[in-house]
Amino acid sequence: MLLPAEYARYQKHLNLSEIGLEGQLRLKNTRVLVVGAGGLGCPVLSYLAAAGVGTIGIIDPDTVAVSNLQRQILYTTDQVGQPKAVMAANHLRKLNPEIRLKPYHAALDRGNARTLVDDYDIVVDCTDNFAVRYLVNDVCVLLGKPFVYGAIHRFEGQVAVLNAELEDGRRGPTYRCLFPEFPNEMEIPNCAETGVLGVLPGVIGTYQASEVIKLITGIGQSLTEELLMVDLLAMSFQRIRVRRRADADELARQRWDEKPAETPQPDARSITALELAERLDRGEDLFLLDVRERPEYNICHLEGAVLLPVNLIASNVRRIPIDRPVVVYCHHGIRSQYVIDYLRKEHGLTNLMNLQGGIHAWARDVQPEMEMY
Repeated sequence: MLLPAEYARYQKHLNLSEIGLEGQLRLKNTRVLVVGAGGLGCPVLSYLAAAGVGTIGIIDPDTVAVSNLQRQILYTTDQVGQPKAVMAANHLRKLNPEIRLKPYHAALDRGNARTLVDDYDIVVDCTDNFAVRYLVNDVCVLLGKPFVYGAIHRFEGQVAVLNAELEDGRRGPTYRCLFPEFPNEMEIPNCAETGVLGVLPGVIGTYQASEVIKLITGIGQSLTEELLMVDLLAMSFQRIRVRRRADADELARQRWDEKPAETPQPDARSITALELAERLDRGEDLFLLDVRERPEYNICHLEGAVLLPVNLIASNVRRIPIDRPVVVYCHHGIRSQYVIDYLRKEHGLTNLMNLQGGIHAWARDVQPEMEMY
C-alpha cells in the first residue's frame, strides 16, 4: 500500500489511468540495479528515484572528477574525489526519502555479478565499458533478468530493452544478438578520447528510465525487439528490428564458463603505480608510453612519457624501443592492455608492462596533487 505522503508525491502518476494506484505499487515493489553512475546513470537514477522505484542499487567504482560535471548532473564541484555511488545515493535520498537506495562503491565483476544481479528485478546498463556490458548481458541471460541498454558516442546514442519476456512467453534479443563478439579496443574510441555532447547522456538516459518504468508498469510499447538510434546533430531517430539468436542462451553460458568466476589476477607483466615510482626513483631506464589522446595528455601525464595515441600505434611501432622495459599506460589501464596485446601478438614485443589502473592509479597512490579527469 501507499503511505499518505506517497499519495501526495505520486499524484501525477496516480492521475494517469495507464499507471494509477496499481502501477505505482508495482514501482514501489520493484528492485532495479543501475550499473554505472556516470553520464547515463545520472538521469536514469534521478527519474527512477523520482518515479518511486522502491529499491535502487547503484554500483560504480569511480570517484567524481571535474571533467564529469559537464554531463553528470547529480554531482557538484565540492564532491570531486568522492565515490560516485555514495554521492548519488545521498542526493537521491534528499529527492525521495520514501525509497531505499543501496550504493556499491565497487566494480561489477565476475566475483560479484551473479549475487548482485540475482537480488534485483531489472538491470540498467549505464556503463561505458565493453567488458562490463558483455558481463551484464551474460549474467542477465543466465538468471533470466531483463536489462535496459544504453550507449553514447559524441552526438549519437542507442537504447534497447534486452532479454525481456515477450507477450508470447519468449525472451527478447540480448546484447550479443546485436553485437555477438567483443570489439577490438584498438579500433573503438571511448568518451575520454572523442568527447561527448553534455546533454546526450541526459537524452539517452531519460529514454532508458522511461523503458524501465514501462517494463515495471506494463504500459505502452517497449523497445523489447528494437534498437533505437538517436542522432542529436541531425535530430534523427531510427528504429531497427532485432531478433533473438537461437543460441543466445548457450552463447551467454559459454562466455561465462570460459572465464573464472573470480576477478582475474593482474598480468605478471604488469606494474603497479607504487612499483613504477620505486623503479623510477632508483633511476632505472624505463620507456614510458602514453597511449591516450592529446587532450588527456595535456591534462596530466608522467614526466618524460612519449605520447602515441592508440590509433597511431600500428604506424609507429619502430618508435617503441626493444632494448629496455616499456611501461604502457592510459587512463585506467584498459586501452594500454589492448595495445600491449596487439604489440605482443603482431610484432613480438616482449618487453612491455601495463601500468595497473593507469594514470588514475598513479594520481591516487603516488601523486595526489596531479590534476585528474
